[in-house]
Amino acid sequence: MLFTTYAYFPARTVFVAVVDPGVGTARRALAIETAHGRFVCPDNGLCSYVLDRQRPVAQVEVAEPAYLLPARSHTFHGRDVFAPAAAHLARGVPTAALGPAVDAIGALPPPRLEVTGSGVAGEVIHVDRFGNVVTSVGSLLWEDAQTLLLEPRFGAAGPPVRIPAVSAVSVGGATVQGIRQSYGHVAAGAALALVNSAGQLEVAINGGHAARALGVAVGDPVAVRFG
Repeated sequence: MLFTTYAYFPARTVFVAVVDPGVGTARRALAIETAHGRFVCPDNGLCSYVLDRQRPVAQVEVAEPAYLLPARSHTFHGRDVFAPAAAHLARGVPTAALGPAVDAIGALPPPRLEVTGSGVAGEVIHVDRFGNVVTSVGSLLWEDAQTLLLEPRFGAAGPPVRIPAVSAVSVGGATVQGIRQSYGHVAAGAALALVNSAGQLEVAINGGHAARALGVAVGDPVAVRFG
């Protein structure tokens, strides 16, 4: 979600991203400055996808007590560490003032995205609050009503790939025939594949919860078979 939204914000935005199961352990708190915003986050790979596109100008461990709450719990660093540090950045404190520079930070492996002569293999990377199943197959653009253009966002770099709109999309134990342009192109309650607003291939149910209905979870394989 961070990766698909950060570019819509002004270049000097301060992002506070806290998905932090390691709170209270030896994992570091980070402040990362790029040309398109500063990111305050735990050192657990949370900013990996952003940093694939935005080279850090500075990256430091958030450790300077002057920019943290004086009393810090072991279980709520979003309140006690990340939010205060971000507030100081927004007030003009330089990134370098928050703590010592760090050379290497944690990174997640990119999600699966492999292209062959007969199709594309990916995985489920997100289930949104509507139950829509978002996959790693992107970014996709409609070239015309019959053809989509895939410019791989993850995995090994390669040339754009043309995907026929009639291709079959399989996720979990379900297969959907054809890629549609919008939810309303199928009847209410019907499953469909489409390109979402972030350019990712998505499997949905018009008016329903696709992940629950199809028994799909993050990490499940996705296959596109060219029609």
